Amino acid sequence: MAKKFIDIMDTTFRDGFQSVFGARVLMNDFLPAVSAAKEAGINHFEFGGGARFQSLYFYLNEDAFTMMDKFREAAGKDANLQTLSRGVNTVTLDTGSRELIDMHAKLFAKHGTTTIRNFDALNDVKNLEYSAQRIKHHGLKHEVVVTMMDLPPNCVGAHDAEFYEKCLREILDSGIEFDSVCFKDASGTSSPEKVYQTIKMARRLLGDNVHLRLHTHETAGVSIACYLAALEAGADGIDLAASPVSGGTSQPDILTMLHAVKGKDYDLGGLEVDKILKYEDVLHDCLKDYFMPPEATQVSPLIPFSPMPGGALTANTQMMRDNNILDKFPAVIKAMREVVEKGGYGTSVTPVSQFYFQQAFNNVMFGPWKKIAEGYGKMVLGYFGKTPVTPSADIVELAAKQLNLEPTTAPAIDIADQDETKSIAYTKAILEKEGIEATEENIFIAAACKEKGIAYLKGEGKVMVRKNSDIIKPATKSGSNQFSVTVNGHNYNVEVADGFDNFTLKSITPAKESSQPKDEPKAVSSTGASNEITATMSAGVFKILVNIGDSVKAGQIVVILEAMKMEIPIEAGCDGEVEEILISQGQTVEDGQLLVKLK
Repeated sequence: MAKKFIDIMDTTFRDGFQSVFGARVLMNDFLPAVSAAKEAGINHFEFGGGARFQSLYFYLNEDAFTMMDKFREAAGKDANLQTLSRGVNTVTLDTGSRELIDMHAKLFAKHGTTTIRNFDALNDVKNLEYSAQRIKHHGLKHEVVVTMMDLPPNCVGAHDAEFYEKCLREILDSGIEFDSVCFKDASGTSSPEKVYQTIKMARRLLGDNVHLRLHTHETAGVSIACYLAALEAGADGIDLAASPVSGGTSQPDILTMLHAVKGKDYDLGGLEVDKILKYEDVLHDCLKDYFMPPEATQVSPLIPFSPMPGGALTANTQMMRDNNILDKFPAVIKAMREVVEKGGYGTSVTPVSQFYFQQAFNNVMFGPWKKIAEGYGKMVLGYFGKTPVTPSADIVELAAKQLNLEPTTAPAIDIADQDETKSIAYTKAILEKEGIEATEENIFIAAACKEKGIAYLKGEGKVMVRKNSDIIKPATKSGSNQFSVTVNGHNYNVEVADGFDNFTLKSITPAKESSQPKDEPKAVSSTGASNEITATMSAGVFKILVNIGDSVKAGQIVVILEAMKMEIPIEAGCDGEVEEILISQGQTVEDGQLLVKLK
């Protein structure tokens, strides 16, 4: 009896890059590996969408559409090239109008896409209907999704096999046209038994002719067990990645899964070990200079309690590194549990995972529930659709008060259509004002990426890639082999002795405090009664809203910082005139750093 053929989608170049490098990998660095994967017999790739759209403009100074075109050339005309779309959010963190949702499908079809995997993090089927229609209208295959995770202990009401059956029945009842069905667990927290029961249920409802697959991550350590459970329950496809962007926060490695099914009646894509080994050698060489975040290679025992998706985890830690606040990450992960418990049980996948993380981040940085993150607040208020269960009433009340918004039950897409800033005409006007050609690609880039998209189109984009050659600098030493180092805020003098091929530590002594007077500005609240306006946290400077000589009032926003994809307004603490601006746009500032001085 022939083995059952299992379709393998290689997620290396989208989810793998996102899960390990925060999506920051330059196209010319990885394209040789695409050719190697093709030679290894892989013909189904995830090659764009998700965070691998915005990230190219935010961090790489590259065009996502150009990348997709070049990927198609390398993979060949017959490859199934798949992208990830977030329903009404498409490839952004905010809801899109019908105009933009249609443009997304049209442009992705134009630039080499075969299939779009389409999900809604709330499992609100209304958020899938229009995007599904436009995907099919533009000649693409539509893979509809039910999103999965496990809830923190003692939470009930969603995310069990019965809940997923309800979601799947709603998809079927809605009349959404689809070519395949995927159950997507971005945090990798679902138990193998739940996966088995869910896939068995789906196979029963869908019959034998619908392509059914599972997507998961290794973050919680059960991905191989879940894939085996899915295959035993009747799945037709699974997602895998190639080393060095496999395992940990990413998908299981192709070779590991080939090993796991030895002796079983499954043919994983017709793939052969020796050919995959050659492909992985090429990929290792392509990525050898990229900094590998240690958290990207780990399985975390905390993730089942605070379900942080692999694809968002390293994106967030990379941003925290950029802002010099990575030490806060463990506390933020722990704080996520309560945020999930009170937020209505939306699946922890973008954009909801980002909302969870932003709120947990605010709870750590500003105090529990002192500052409601805009995305999280809008989610509990209903602006992204209906959450699986009703959010905590006290959090809804806080969000309504802080964001000055009333709860809503209106469809998210209708709300977006009423927002002038989400119209094509609005974005065209911005492009015309900036002297940028209003092609459909440029319109979508500007609409999806806002100011950073405009900066890219004006040639002002920045490359923010972490490579070892940039991070690790040769050590410099004086003739006396003495160094000054800072550890946990304390200064030390260190003396070393030369060895044949290393250094030998001779002494460490606390450095004496400087005898010079300490007249540097102290960290004060930006809203305190002071003429010195300081940063409330480590962040990047997003906008400077005043000029030297301007008059400002107490409480007026003078600077907007940016951290974790959130805008942090900095207000004047008193009336005054701007005497000095000590920062520039794009600069990274520290907590308490002086930004603007008034007189």
